[in-house]
Amino acid sequence: QVQLVESGGGLVQAGCSQRLSCADSGRTFSSYGVGWFRQAPGKEREFVATISWSGAITYYADSVKGRFTISRDNAKNTVYLQMNSLKPEDTAVYYCAASSLGQAATTPTPYGSWGQGTQVTVSS
Repeated sequence: QVQLVESGGGLVQAGCSQRLSCADSGRTFSSYGVGWFRQAPGKEREFVATISWSGAITYYADSVKGRFTISRDNAKNTVYLQMNSLKPEDTAVYYCAASSLGQAATTPTPYGSWGQGTQVTVSS
């Protein structure tokens, strides 16, 4: 089991960039697939991006494709979400999640571990 901690959220102006981090202190994180999801007030949680255990496979939601980049540094047990050209509609609580299957998954089902979330607010 992994314990995930997100960081890097905060208030940012539209058009600017922000990088989120998802870290785990365990020894097996490098074998997990990791996904980022977000939930805006009054909306359901939605998929943002995912990366396989090796980093070779990534998928993105259409709404963030070309603006967000997911990556990982397995030596640091950390997955990143680089967010560029942020829009007010990107405002949400962002959650990272880990799947022991190691795959890049776009739905919540395979993810057994979730972080506590980090708030991202984009002002216009």
